[in-house]
Formats: sequence, C-alpha cells, structure tokens
Amino acid sequence: QVQLVESGGGLVQSGGSLRLSCAASGSIFSINVMGWYRQVPGNQRELVARITSGGSTNYAESVKGRFTISRDNAKNTVYLQMNSLKPEDTAVYYCNADLRRLSTSYLEDFWGQGTQVTVSS
Repeated sequence: QVQLVESGGGLVQSGGSLRLSCAASGSIFSINVMGWYRQVPGNQRELVARITSGGSTNYAESVKGRFTISRDNAKNTVYLQMNSLKPEDTAVYYCNADLRRLSTSYLEDFWGQGTQVTVSS
C-alpha cells in the first residue's frame, strides 16, 4: 500500500523557519508531480507549491520568495523549506503525490495525513 508521511511541522514565531518532509513508500513505479497543500478549518485546501519529476516548480503567490520546494527522486521524498513565516501561514500542511503504482498503468493521487504548522505573532 502506498503511503505518504509528512514530518517537520510545529510551532514557530513569526519570521521563523520550518522544513517539512514527505516520504512516499510502497510499491511505486514512478512519481510524476509532488506538491504541498494547506488547509485552515472552514477554508478550502489550497496549493502551496508543486514540483514535477524534472524539477519544474510552481508556487502560490502568497509564498513566493519565502518557500522553496524540492525533491529527492531516489528517496521518493519532497521537501518544503519555509522561511519568513507569517501567522497567515498557520494551517495543516498536506503532501500530495501524483504517481503510478507498480500494479497499475495509470496515474493516481495520494495524500499524506497532514502536519500542523502554527506561526505565532
């Protein structure tokens, strides 16, 4: 069974930094796109950043210049370096992967369980 496990969340002061990690495991053939999303209670889940297998990236306007997404294809792991954190960054951050399992020939979306990021003022 494919699993995505996030880590690295926590409580930080405004202006601080955190680094999130997400490791995909299981019978995976290939991973196309990996991304980070976040959600606040009462709000829709929103895209924070995404990265393709070739390294192309996209960021939400609100995090450009502050967050950096990267991945280690050999480890099936994606990272999110978050700098200059603001209270409005407070949310549960979810890892997402668009991938092909060994047992299938089509793309599927998988989600991690989420990790809490809280930024105090």
